[in-house]
Amino acid sequence: MPKIVDHDARRAELAEAMWRVVYRDGVGAATVRSIAAEAGWSPSALRHYFATQTELLVFAMDHVMAEAAERFTAGDRSGTTRQIVQRMLEELLPLDRQRVREAEVWLLLAARAQVDPAARERMTEADDGVRRAAEAAVALLVGEPADPDATARLHALLDGLTLHALLHPDRMPPARIRHLLAAHLDQLAQGPDARGGG
Repeated sequence: MPKIVDHDARRAELAEAMWRVVYRDGVGAATVRSIAAEAGWSPSALRHYFATQTELLVFAMDHVMAEAAERFTAGDRSGTTRQIVQRMLEELLPLDRQRVREAEVWLLLAARAQVDPAARERMTEADDGVRRAAEAAVALLVGEPADPDATARLHALLDGLTLHALLHPDRMPPARIRHLLAAHLDQLAQGPDARGGG
């Protein structure tokens, strides 16, 4: 009788191995060979599941998106609306080791999106998720329907803070990220005159 292989369980096992490598050594170290070694597999066995580095990154991005969505929806909802919005959006920013590693996956996948359709598709999904989070934040602070310009500015700020934190962590430590996000949200909550509109 042929052996029945639970492919979902094997992919979950690989995901755990991959994230152990990513958290310990950074996303640049997450190669087919290093993940296979971490999982106790041969590289050829792992390539049955992930034929290319991009496929690995897409798989990693799926994990990032799921983790961020769970944190975003399951966060602390105590305090004022303004405080809740700040905490929700902070879940999308690289403010601790886990979120830095997740943002590194985002950046590497973004670099491949121009030339790889699979990377581009996953980046579009990730971008849509951040846009929806920004839209929800604007709606909570300013009211429905969310202003598209305010949503776009907040989305750009989130992406920009993430990029600067990854490229210049000495100039953009977590405290500064929180301060800049807070200043923008305060301005947003004060209305269009404070934002330079109206």
